[in-house]
Parts: sequence; structure tokens; C-alpha cells
Amino acid sequence: MVIFVLLLKVLIPNFMKKILITGGAGFIGSHVVRRFLQQYPDYQIFNLDKLTYAGNLQNLSDIEQNPNYHFIMGDICDSSLLQTLFSKYALDGVIHLAAESHVDRSISHPMDFVQTNVLGTVNLLNAAKEAWGKTPSNKRFYHVSTDEVYGSLGEKGLFTETTAYDPKSPYSASKASSDHFVKAYYNTYSLPIVISNCSNNYGPNHFPEKLIPMAINNIKNNQPIPIYGKGENIRDWLYVIDHARAIDTIFHHGNNGETYNIGGFNEWKNIDLIHLLCCLMDETMERPSGSSAQLITFVNDRSGHDLRYAIDATKLAHELGWQPSLQFEEGLKKTVKWYFENEEWLTNVTSGEYQTYYQTLYKEKT
Repeated sequence: MVIFVLLLKVLIPNFMKKILITGGAGFIGSHVVRRFLQQYPDYQIFNLDKLTYAGNLQNLSDIEQNPNYHFIMGDICDSSLLQTLFSKYALDGVIHLAAESHVDRSISHPMDFVQTNVLGTVNLLNAAKEAWGKTPSNKRFYHVSTDEVYGSLGEKGLFTETTAYDPKSPYSASKASSDHFVKAYYNTYSLPIVISNCSNNYGPNHFPEKLIPMAINNIKNNQPIPIYGKGENIRDWLYVIDHARAIDTIFHHGNNGETYNIGGFNEWKNIDLIHLLCCLMDETMERPSGSSAQLITFVNDRSGHDLRYAIDATKLAHELGWQPSLQFEEGLKKTVKWYFENEEWLTNVTSGEYQTYYQTLYKEKT
């Protein structure tokens, strides 16, 4: 009996894990929610999402009936709601992905980014601090950020975890600010935090305002593919499911107070990426070679457009053993295939019909 009780005490912390994932209906968040439900069937996953234009519950239609999954429609800027959630569900951990993330939108509406990315993050930090007290054992606050906080690189070099912050857009400035607040709560209040800064993601369920899904959708509809400037901006690309794997690894094995860079060691000029994608689309649609590339249209560059991002993910690889699982060409083929197999999803997103899914789903449940 004594051995059984001791064993139970060891197992209960994992068995009773209750994780709040903010922004879990978004592109990256939905893959994180799915990953945790599939890998940890004894966890309770609470998905808090405001369901703005980028939040889509259809991203999670395959797991919405899982008894360990709980969706909460709400805003991280609502401090009373956050306090209630921490109290009601006795949350053990937070994986914070909710954010305004589109650079062009931040240029037009910077205050929206300050409100959500900065104030919303601080609200969440305060709720965790108050709920977990001064000695928060077996708790974790994981803040998911971006490589854009580091600014722009020249032709050589990589972003490391010690690279000085130099944000160039209202979006990256708001994320940099939130990173600093998270680290400050670790240093000031001993809140057990980890931070990750990731390179550009691609893959299934990506909202078609971003480069790759926008290009896929435009080619499908024989529309121009707008490319900023000369297309010479360079990004490091990572398959979104590999990002979810990395988040899983860092959440469970990262060291408190640490930052981990996540990247694919996979740099592409925008124009080279689009030419590769055009070739894949020609093959998929059985068009003559070069047909899709004729849709490429160069447009005026956007303000403050960083030339190059490139992540050094050596720390994550060496300390926690994570590596990307796919080469870019393979991941891009999988992505194109997904969009063709899920045309209804793409139609609903581009038409705005996806925004009625919440009302339809929860009307049926009542």
C-alpha cells in the first residue's frame, strides 16, 4: 500500500496536467492543441481563443469531441476572465500563442498589436502569478514569440538567443515588449517561464494572407501573386508540425528562465520559394511548366521590410535533442497537397464563412 501511494504521488502531477493554450484556434495554436491531445491523453487542454479573423475552429474539427478538450471563447485582455479560468480549472501550465501577427496589419493598426500582444500578455502573466503564488512548483508559463524581434540580418550570420533585440515593425516591437515582460516576471517574481523565438512557419491551416497559402490560393484561382520589391528578402522556413513538436519539447524539458530559438536551418529568398511553389502547383494542376510563374507580380516594398531572418537552433538541438523532421521541398509538397484536399476549408476561409462555425457548432450542442 505504501509503495502504491508513493507511486501515485509520482504519477498524479502528469496525470492531472491542466494546460491553457491561448490562441489555440489559430494556425500554429491548432497544431499545438492537436499535438498535446494526441501525445498526452491524460492531460486536460483548455483552448482560449477570441476567434478573430485568424482564429478558426474548423482547424480543430477532428478533435473537438475529445473529452479532454475544452474550448473557451474569450480575450486575453479580459483580466477577470483569466482569473476565473485559473481559479476554476486549477491550471498547471500556459502555452501562450494568442497574438496579432501580421506585419502589414500592424503598420495600419499598431494599437491593436499593443493591446493584444503587450497588455494581453501582461494580463496573462498577472493571472498566473496570482494563481500560482510565490513558490509555483510544477508550473510553467511558456511564451511563444518570433524571430522578428531580432530585427534584420545582413548576408551572413544567424540569430542566437543572445542576439540584441532590434524590432523594425509595430508587430515585432509589440512581440519584443511582451518577451521582455515575460522575462521580467521571471526575474522579479520568480514566475517559472520559458520563451521560444521561431522562424517563419508554413503548412496546413495557414490563413491565406501569408505568403505561401496566399500564393497557393491565387494560383488556384489564376490571380496575380504579389511579391514585395524584387523578392530578395530571405526567410528561414519551418514546417508547422515541427514547430508544435519543438513547443512540446520545450514545455516539458526546457529550463526555467531560458529562451530557445526554433528554426529550420532552411533559408529561401521569397522569389526562389515562389518559383519552387509555382513548379509544384504546375505539376499538381497538370499545367504546362512555367504557367504559374507567369502570375508573379512585383509590388512596392512595404515599410521597414527586414532583409533577412535566419535562426541558429543549435541550443535547442544540443540541450533538448530537437531537430526538424522534414526537408523544405517535402514539407512544401505536403502543404500543397493539403490545400487541394481541403478546398472546402480554403473556400470557407477566403469567403469568411468559417466565422459562422462557432455559432453553428455550439447551437447544435445546446
